[in-house]
This record gives sequence, C-alpha cells and structure tokens, in this order.
Amino acid sequence: MTDQLPPTIPGLVARAAASFPELEALVDERERLTFAQLDEQVAHAGRALVASGVERGDRVAIWAPNCTEWVITALAIFAAGGVLVPLNTRFKGAEARYVLERADVKLLFTVTDFLDTNYEALLRAEPELPELREIIDLRGTAWPAFLARATAGDKLPDALRGDDLCAILFTSGTTGRPKGAMLTHGATVRAYDAWSTVVGLRAGDRYLVVNPFFHSFGLNAGIVASLVKGAAIVPHAVFDVDAVMARAAEEHVSMLPGPPTVYQSILDHPRLSEFDMSSLRLAVTGAAAVPVELVRRMRAELGFETIVTGYGLTEATGIATMCRHDDDPETIATTSGRAIPDVEVLVVDDKNLEVPRGQAGEVVIRGYNVMRGFIHDPEATAEAIDADGWLHTGDVAVMDERGYIRITDRTKDMFIVGGFNAYPAEIENMINEHPAVGQVAVVGVPDERMGEVGYAYVIPRLNASITPDELKTWCREKMANYKVPRHFEIVEAVPLNASGKVLKYELRERARATLG
Repeated sequence: MTDQLPPTIPGLVARAAASFPELEALVDERERLTFAQLDEQVAHAGRALVASGVERGDRVAIWAPNCTEWVITALAIFAAGGVLVPLNTRFKGAEARYVLERADVKLLFTVTDFLDTNYEALLRAEPELPELREIIDLRGTAWPAFLARATAGDKLPDALRGDDLCAILFTSGTTGRPKGAMLTHGATVRAYDAWSTVVGLRAGDRYLVVNPFFHSFGLNAGIVASLVKGAAIVPHAVFDVDAVMARAAEEHVSMLPGPPTVYQSILDHPRLSEFDMSSLRLAVTGAAAVPVELVRRMRAELGFETIVTGYGLTEATGIATMCRHDDDPETIATTSGRAIPDVEVLVVDDKNLEVPRGQAGEVVIRGYNVMRGFIHDPEATAEAIDADGWLHTGDVAVMDERGYIRITDRTKDMFIVGGFNAYPAEIENMINEHPAVGQVAVVGVPDERMGEVGYAYVIPRLNASITPDELKTWCREKMANYKVPRHFEIVEAVPLNASGKVLKYELRERARATLG
C-alpha cells in the first residue's frame, strides 16, 4: 500500500486502486467491483456530474438506501468537487425538503421503490425548491442515462484540498430543527484512518455495512474506512436478522458493526447453528448500553476476535473516543473508550473547568475532527464551539484515571431508538402542529428490543380531545418512524420548575413506573 495518507477522499479512491487493484471493493447481489473498477466507475460518474453542471462546492444530495449506486454516486460527488448531503431514508417529504433547502442542494439522487416508498413523489408533493435543478432516479433507466452524459471533454476539478468541504450531515438538537454540520475531507480521512487502525480493519476484510450510508457511521466508518484499508464494502439495505446471517455466510463477512440489538438478535436466533458465521472477526458497537455478558457471548459464540465500543457525534466527524482491541469485556461494555490520537477529550463543569476524575461533567472535544460549523447558522455554531475551540457535546460523562469515559446522561435529552438519534425538541415541535395538541413533552424510556423508545405526555388544547391511537397514526404520517413515540399519555399538566421548564427527569421516572 502507498504509505502516505492522501488529504482527500478522491485521493483515497486513487490510492486504493493503486494498492489493491484486483481486490474486491464493492459487492452486491448484482455486481462485484474491484478497486480498479470502482475507481473507473467513480471517475466516469464524476464526469457525468460535471456534464450535469455540478461545480466545485455545489451541494448534491442522496436520498436512498444502502446500495452500490449510493457508494459510486457519493464518491463521484467528491471527485467532481461537490459536497455530499445525505438524507435519512425514513424522512417524510417535509423533513427532506427542509434539509434540501437549507443546504442549497442543486441535484438529488433518489429511488422510487424502497419499502413501498417513492421519495421523489414525497418531495414533489411539497412546495417547489427553486435551487433544486434535477432529480435523478438511481434505479431503472435514469441512472444509465445520467452516466451517458459523461464525455472525454468533461474534466474533473484540479486537486482538492484537505480543508475543502466534503459533506454536510444534518443533526437535530434542542432547537427542534436539524442543523447541517460541515465536515472536511482532511478531517474525515484522518479520523477514519485512526478509527480503522484502532479497530484492526485490514486489506481483504469483507465489511457488511448495515449502518445506513446517510449516517456518519455508514458513510465514514463504512465507505471511507474501507477505502483507507482496502476492505470490500458489502452494502445491506435493511436490517433483517435472517438476511444478515445469510449474507455474512455467503460473503464470508469479517467485519460486522452495529448497535447491540444486531448482535443480540443473531445470538438469540433459533437457527443460528444453520449459518456459517466463522468468518466474523471484527465488531464495533455502541449507540446504546452494552451488557458485559453480550461482549462475552459475542466472543465465545460468534467468534469475534475484536469488539470495540466508541463515542462520537456528527459535529465531531462522528468519532471522538474508542476502546482498544485489547481492552477487557468490562471496559468495552461499560465505557466508550478514550480519545483517538491527536484529539482532546475533557469532562468539564459549567465554568468549562475540568472536573476531577470520577466526577460527572459535560464532555467537550477539541481537535482536527471538530466540524467547521453549522451551515447558515453562525449563532448555533458559536453555541456549540467555544472561543478556545472546544466542541460542547451536551453529553454528561465520568472519566476514569485512564482517560476512559462513561456516558451517564444527555443534557440535550436525546435518546437512541435502535441506533437512531431521536431528539425530543424536534419531535415535540412536530406533534405541536396537530390542531388538538396544546403542549407535549417527550422523553426516552428503556425498551428491550430498541434500546430506547419515546414516551409522549400530551396536554390537549382547550375544548379539544384526542386519543393516543389517533395521535400515533397522525405522527406516523408526518415523521420518520423511529421518531414516533411508542407511548402516548393524555394528561392535564406536566411538572415544571420555577422557570416554567418541563422537568424531564420526573417524566422519565414517571414513564418508567407506568411501564413497570
């Protein structure tokens, strides 16, 4: 392998093609591409983007499930000098439109046939987006027609720089509206070189990417990390335990990341013995509490050599801390590891002073992995990144003497549903649009299968009435399914502090007592 790490993602593609030309790079049910072939297809699609009018810095979005075309299109956007804007496949039309408008997206690649959903139709039902010039279907005849636009005269831009933007990933927060974190090529390449090195990913590994490509994990820890080390990307669109087990056996998968529910589902599968899982070697988990016994069973029953947990957030290019491959099961299960190389992680009090080890405080991060800022939102950027360059995460943790952190709470009240971040403020804002809702407070509660789910306390408007079932049905039409609270309770009031702020911790305790 060429030793020098390139500063950009297109540089990684070229480096992988030169270092591993004959190794498989991208595998799905329809085709298998080597790194040399992937390089050729990415360059061709990049020229088609140039022919379509995409210029350096233009935003191009993808709204589609994990598939070969997603990988090729994303890498082509980078090659053309564009900035990738991925959209969550669970978004409804209004959610997608907001992101496309906020990021000034010029071109959208999507599909019309995923899980009985036509994304293009969802978007066309919304008000027109004047900046959006074209929508291209990644399936059927539209994709080859797009590729046919490329000619020898369409030149890819001159060498990009490490400080050029590569992607804008949208993340929600306490404001209730998603914010677009601007990430650069250099930070992404460097962070996922560190990530893949800690994990132990290597050339020839076969990486089943169940994590969605629209998420930082699927995009960066999946696609980018595989390019860094020469691993084959095996995209998987929908998590189904039988399909994942069959695919792992058929493709001799060695790398299988995911939230704890992925491994728990495999271990508890009644026909586990019928699948050859002997090729499994590497696991990366997190996004929920990890039982110590699960780590032990993954090693003993599934044969994983390396199991790693970590912590990160979109604003930090998706990664800040990681356990190491030789950490014991207790450390892996009960902590989120320590800072990756060349990144600082501290636990501080409300005056930004580091607290003694063993005491709780807010996690702050400083280093090359911190985003450039939120697009079109200097105020939110200033709130997130202080004058000394520290990114304030809003997560509460305890750091031990080794520098390992244990996340204990979230000051932003975020909870995680099956690996997806759910933000109460955003969900509450959407539910408040219902004409019968006067006030709503959403909290996360434990769930055996999903890790956490939403519990909504709803105060109806004066002289209005609404049932939990009616609200749940309405929510399912308006928002991504992971955001829809599992439980609704109609109440006359919610507990408030002296300042009128909802006491979420009281509601969490009350919800847990109700659920038993």
